[in-house]
Amino acid sequence: MKLLDKSIIRQFLSTALFSLVAVLLVFIVIDVMEKLDDFIDKQAGWGIIVQYYIFFIPEIIKLIIPVAMLLASLFVTARLSTQNELTAMKSSGISLYRIMAPFVCVALTVSAVAVYFNGWVVPFANQKKFMIERVYLHKDVVSASGANIYIQDTRTRILSLGYFDDTRNIATRVSIQDFSPADPTVMTDRMDAVSMAWDSASRSWTLYTGTRRWFNNDREQLEQFTTRPAGKLHFDPDDLRKKQEKPDEMDYYTLQQFIRNQQDAGQDVARWLVDFYSKISFPFASVIVVLFGVPFASQKRRGGVGVQLGISLLICFIYLIFMKVSQVFGYNGDVDPLLTAWSANIIFLGGAVFVMVRVKK
Repeated sequence: MKLLDKSIIRQFLSTALFSLVAVLLVFIVIDVMEKLDDFIDKQAGWGIIVQYYIFFIPEIIKLIIPVAMLLASLFVTARLSTQNELTAMKSSGISLYRIMAPFVCVALTVSAVAVYFNGWVVPFANQKKFMIERVYLHKDVVSASGANIYIQDTRTRILSLGYFDDTRNIATRVSIQDFSPADPTVMTDRMDAVSMAWDSASRSWTLYTGTRRWFNNDREQLEQFTTRPAGKLHFDPDDLRKKQEKPDEMDYYTLQQFIRNQQDAGQDVARWLVDFYSKISFPFASVIVVLFGVPFASQKRRGGVGVQLGISLLICFIYLIFMKVSQVFGYNGDVDPLLTAWSANIIFLGGAVFVMVRVKK
């Protein structure tokens, strides 16, 4: 059996690698045709274009790994079936489940590697890719330097910044408003300042030239100041920059820390939790498509491999569509984020088990 396993693994890996490269090249060619005019209009040199697609490759690989694994499982199993090798294995007492073992082992290994790949390699590459898009394609042009920034620092504290300069870490036209925990419509304290600067040594914010008003029993007290600490604020300049980042640009640790900070501030974090759990759940689609593809391709059907390929690819794209649609419900908070991220895997795993049970062993 070791020779048989090695033969299947070798065929499976070589076919998966070929499928991955083939789909990757098709994807890149189509994308180049779509964006080449934009790069030329922005006078981006060929070096920039090549650099852009080098950083784009990890994101493409992340998306097409399940497709490559599905194609490989289909072609290898169909070849074994067409050449009657599969029939010979079954005749010698080897069940289909045992034949699937090397396929599943490879798929699990690929999924484990993909979890790390999606969590650290892809976000790093996406940061570089998005930077090129913002500079040369003017897509999603955002900067931590911005006007009219509103932050809910805690459940009872709201800040507004008229403008934030991320080169000097200085905010202007600052307002810090505290509300009563018992009644969030009642303001208890308010500080307004001309500017607020970040002190990297003490890791705290300092207010300059402003007033503080606090309210007690319908009485208002006023204090003017030239310089005073802003108090304990739960964000720093890096957090303001991270607010401009997309989840695709954050690794696991950064995204988890960002979600924790938003929870401490009383924000709804359902959307970010869905993205975080999806980074982990999506790689395991490779296992599910293999569990579906091998039993499906083991049966000879009219139309040959072409029909099997078409149906399996349709199932794969239905999976991707279902995953995106289910994320909408998770973003809105209608479904638990963890369940949202894993729902596609759970449902299509059930479909894979159904196919495995129905085929001849």
